[in-house]
Amino acid sequence: MKTFILSNNNGMNAEVTNYGGRIMRLMVPDRDGKMQDVVLGFDTAEDYLRERNLSDFGAAIGRYANRIGQGRFTLEGRTYQLPQNNGPHCLHGGPTGWQYSLFEVVDNCRNAISFELTSPDGDNGFPGTVKVRMTYCLTEYNTLTIDYEATTDAPTVLNMTNHSYFNLNGDGKSSILNHILQIDADRFLPIDPTSLPTGAIAEVADSPFDFRKPKAIGLDIARDDQQLLNGSGYDHNWLLNRPGDDSLPCARLASPLTGIVMEVFTTEPGMQVYTGNFLDGSQRGKGGGAYPRRSAVCLETQKYPDSPNHNWPESDARLRPGERFTSRTRFKFSTL
Repeated sequence: MKTFILSNNNGMNAEVTNYGGRIMRLMVPDRDGKMQDVVLGFDTAEDYLRERNLSDFGAAIGRYANRIGQGRFTLEGRTYQLPQNNGPHCLHGGPTGWQYSLFEVVDNCRNAISFELTSPDGDNGFPGTVKVRMTYCLTEYNTLTIDYEATTDAPTVLNMTNHSYFNLNGDGKSSILNHILQIDADRFLPIDPTSLPTGAIAEVADSPFDFRKPKAIGLDIARDDQQLLNGSGYDHNWLLNRPGDDSLPCARLASPLTGIVMEVFTTEPGMQVYTGNFLDGSQRGKGGGAYPRRSAVCLETQKYPDSPNHNWPESDARLRPGERFTSRTRFKFSTL
């Protein structure tokens, strides 16, 4: 298990580990030029191994990010049963998903690193041997770019994301309800009480899920709304208005306290927004501090949850031999 530090000429740096491809620290300048760590996590790579059942802080998620209903899907006439590690569903690739694997470091320089992993046929019930390469690059524009590539030797499903918990206030403990969020999405996926998409697609208009104009995360989170009750807050997937187009940001997050702004660009069709609803203070993170409820927000770019069980053409998660899975997400930092 190793850690690596990426840096640019602006003083920004990212600390990553080959254990789960995790982002351990992400230091960015605030409006006063002071460096702030904007992600939750633990002090050492070994801490992530010891605390593996508590969270997926900063991790690369695979084979399938988010939920697959009943842990079951059918592909080319064959039904596959996966572990049910989140109530009745399979979450984030199962109990031994890629976030708990040691990646091989295949390339490393001052501002970039590449990890590779081979996932064997039958890994957590998924078919096909999948080879994945993941590259983190920290640019001079204060942008952290994550590129994913993968191939398979048999038909399978694949959905990757990064599970960083962001707190742009920089202390990792204060509430993110003051963060201003904007999402370029007219629709979202409603969920049932087990947090699985119902299969319906809903308009965000006239609902607490309308972030088309910037607003505080906490503004509507306590409203009497069945979807908010089902997710204990926001834990839903937004259907981005420009799937596959990463030329413009799909989301923008800002902290009024530090002035730090994070823009998200992605080639993925969806983004899961999770507002740390199940953080409860039991997670002792960096410096031994507690992470209370809603002390972070995750912006997970991805295919839609449970896509293998639905006909959503823009979110086709199938990967076949001879094809190459590619995905890119960029987190660009600036200040107000």
